[in-house]
Amino acid sequence: MGRIKFLILAALVVISFFLNVLGLMGLIPIYITSPILFISLFLFIFTLTNHKRFRGFKSKG
Repeated sequence: MGRIKFLILAALVVISFFLNVLGLMGLIPIYITSPILFISLFLFIFTLTNHKRFRGFKSKG
């Protein structure tokens, strides 16, 4: 499952980069393509660095 998620997010980054290049050429508005590239890079880096962390002991309340 982790490998599939990695491949999907990597493909999303490549596609959004290609769309951003089209935006730089003036074919697509750049204010649409830049947030798409940012969000895809953010999700890709977030999933790479997201580890199981110790979040404290659960209190029985």
